[in-house]
Amino acid sequence: MSQDLTRKTASELAQLLATKEVSAVEVTKAHLDRIASVGDSVHSFLHHNNESALATAKQVDELRAAGEPLAELAGVPIAVKDNLTTTDAPTTAGSKMLEGWLPPYDATVVAKLRKAMLPILGKTNLDEFAMGSSTEFSAFGPSRNPWDLERIPGGSGGGSSSVVASFQAPLAIGSDTGGSIRFPAAVTGTVGIKPTYGAVSRYGLIALASSLDQIGPVTRNVLDAALLQDLIAGHDPHDSTSLPESLGSMADAARAGLQPGSLKGIKVGIIKQLTGAGFQAGVTTRFEESLKLMVEAGAELVEVDCPSFEYAIDAYYLILPAEASSNLAKFDSVRFGARTMPEGNPTIERVMAATREAGFGPEVKRRIILGTYALSSGSYDKFYGAALKVRTLIQRDFDAAFAKADVLVSPTAPTTAFKFGDKVADPLAMYLNDVATIPANLAGIPGISVPIGLAPEDNLPVGIQFLAPARQDAKLYHVGAALEGILENLWGKRMIDFANELKGI
Repeated sequence: MSQDLTRKTASELAQLLATKEVSAVEVTKAHLDRIASVGDSVHSFLHHNNESALATAKQVDELRAAGEPLAELAGVPIAVKDNLTTTDAPTTAGSKMLEGWLPPYDATVVAKLRKAMLPILGKTNLDEFAMGSSTEFSAFGPSRNPWDLERIPGGSGGGSSSVVASFQAPLAIGSDTGGSIRFPAAVTGTVGIKPTYGAVSRYGLIALASSLDQIGPVTRNVLDAALLQDLIAGHDPHDSTSLPESLGSMADAARAGLQPGSLKGIKVGIIKQLTGAGFQAGVTTRFEESLKLMVEAGAELVEVDCPSFEYAIDAYYLILPAEASSNLAKFDSVRFGARTMPEGNPTIERVMAATREAGFGPEVKRRIILGTYALSSGSYDKFYGAALKVRTLIQRDFDAAFAKADVLVSPTAPTTAFKFGDKVADPLAMYLNDVATIPANLAGIPGISVPIGLAPEDNLPVGIQFLAPARQDAKLYHVGAALEGILENLWGKRMIDFANELKGI
């Protein structure tokens, strides 16, 4: 029974719990057993919350037995990315700088999970301060892809994607600054959502780039992601960028997408700049097959031209480091975090320099240096100012594209998961993994990655990305669920189940 429970989706588990066919304690224990059996082979977690998770599950069972009203996902276990503050578990952001730090408050998203009584299984691994595309830059070692343990699970949220893909949790929370939810989802065969900027509070998220960061769900199907976004979204007075209005029910949109004929009349814009050259052959094959299936289901394809996307990576890697250098300035050895004492006269300046040298990894240092230079006198207008102008052009390209299409589409990533070490020595090659995902962050619009099959040349997962106008996240859930339903009917089983046949994890 334990294995059966870990293979079920969050919505399936919620139904079993609501009808009292299983208890929350049984569900939580099943996932804790799965975590124990997987061990360190995938290395999804940086911290385990076994006792706290079981205590929450027990409370859910007691309240349900007493007939108390509960949230739909109450009792369904979840994992949380380790850049979200938690009062009962360390929050490290994958960095030695914060090793062992216990925050004095919960992130708003975490507080909402606790209020809804989802057992939090633990904190998931990530690239240090969310800087990376492979989780190879975690100070505590990389997570691994359950489809092939010699390959990356994406980044920065490789811990969240691998924990869901390896059936250690049915739900996880990630953060997406340039694709850190969607790229890991694509290479692990999971579903990942970056909501509209401001739809989910960032209060308690250790900031990387404040104008780009967004928290979102990682799940095994679209409906589960919709249920989770409905739970964590909403206005938060602690976050000045939080949207004041509700975006509606994402779960209703996903369920509508699963109905027959739901794609009829929907215009899908193929982004000219995000197809063709530079994309792995197997990725293109699965992408084109999915487009054909959508047309057969009644969708209309149009090509859209977004010429400014050519400069998106360049602009992003000026804006992000600039904001990161400012955000990380707080880690100064004085107020909180690590402190390294140098030899000799320990002045504040020398302690700060020694602490930042020892506490930050190579990718963090690289981006701090780049960002500080971009913001320096004489360089601001030339680099950072110019990047902001490109950002405006990208937003205008999106406006023009959405005038022709309801949603836009591209492969989520140019390739399937690459092997460890293949791109660490070449930062530019690593950055190109996010070529398709970065524009959405620059524009603040929502994006979803949905698994569409395995690339024929390597039997690794491929993801398709849908983008919608700001505040219209429901369109993504509608279209994503519709395609997911078509593919599930085609295969007769969820794609994620193929992982069991490929790897005996």
